[in-house]
Amino acid sequence: MEADALPNAQAGFSGSYDPADVTFLLKPVTMAATDVAAKEAAIQSGRRHYSEMIAPEDIPDAAYLALYDAALARNGARLARDVASLAAALAARRPGREIVLLSLARAGTPIGVLLTRTLRAQGHQAVHYSVSIIRDRGIDHVALAHIAARHDPRDAVFIDGWTGKGAIARELRATLADNPHGFQPVLAVIADPSGQADIAATDDDYLIASGLLNGIVSGLVSRSILNDTVVGPGDFHACVTYPQYAHADLSRDFIEAIAPMAAQAVPQPISGHADRRAQLTQACENMLETLLKQAETGDRNRIKPGIAEATRALLRRMPERLLIRDPQDEDIAHLIHLAAGHGIPVEPLGDNARYRAVAIIRSLGNDA
Repeated sequence: MEADALPNAQAGFSGSYDPADVTFLLKPVTMAATDVAAKEAAIQSGRRHYSEMIAPEDIPDAAYLALYDAALARNGARLARDVASLAAALAARRPGREIVLLSLARAGTPIGVLLTRTLRAQGHQAVHYSVSIIRDRGIDHVALAHIAARHDPRDAVFIDGWTGKGAIARELRATLADNPHGFQPVLAVIADPSGQADIAATDDDYLIASGLLNGIVSGLVSRSILNDTVVGPGDFHACVTYPQYAHADLSRDFIEAIAPMAAQAVPQPISGHADRRAQLTQACENMLETLLKQAETGDRNRIKPGIAEATRALLRRMPERLLIRDPQDEDIAHLIHLAAGHGIPVEPLGDNARYRAVAIIRSLGNDA
């Protein structure tokens, strides 16, 4: 058998976070990891969807962890201010109401925890769930039904860390087009260089330290999984947990580094983002069209724009090359480190790009 469900899968759990900070509406399972090369071949051939498999995760080496520490020290105060500003904007949506944060597992989860802590520090009532959404497969409707039975869906907002080219934002809008259970596809993020989020603290593609790491900064929880071997009718989407990495877990450390600063930060108005969205979206599309031509492909999924998305590509996929805007930019030092370790060529992106980095996934001969 490929995978087995763990007990009490439908009860919700908190991973390695404080239970007051988040409830993961995921089904923990044990499941064998798929080798990266085999996973890439299965995805590109169309034999399997990416969500049906899970890649191996390891603890990064000391040099990479040092780059994470440097990023946290360099950009932590900025992230704290952005969290405070985003929290204030969310509280202003429905004054006096409970704020129901639905972070998109897993990149959205650390940001959701920070927002929950900050909203409570600002004197608001907030509750936080982490739910699965999968490109081309949609959001977890079982999780939505669970939340709707306990909270007013009109008080809910979906949380992610950033947008790349907006694939998940589009998936959220598509999957909630008929407003299931009364949920609206309102997406809030820290950084929205693609112009796809409804609410964002900034348009800048800057390095959010949690974006450097995988499970050890996300509650020791994997990316969400959806295949019929492990997810049956009435089940939440699945995940793997990593208790074996508890000794290296930075999930709570990341929160404790940022949350106190966010609680003390003075929120800044972020309403101007709405006026820039159309321009940001067009700029992203123009860049994608150029990169697709350069890569001689029609597969948008091979283009991974933004620091965090490029990081995930280098950690979990098989990149062909890394494009960077400025080789001296400290926010991409970890990408250059990863590229060097994997023998991935680094090339110029162009000074006029809004993004600081883009990864191009290697073609295995199945391009459209």
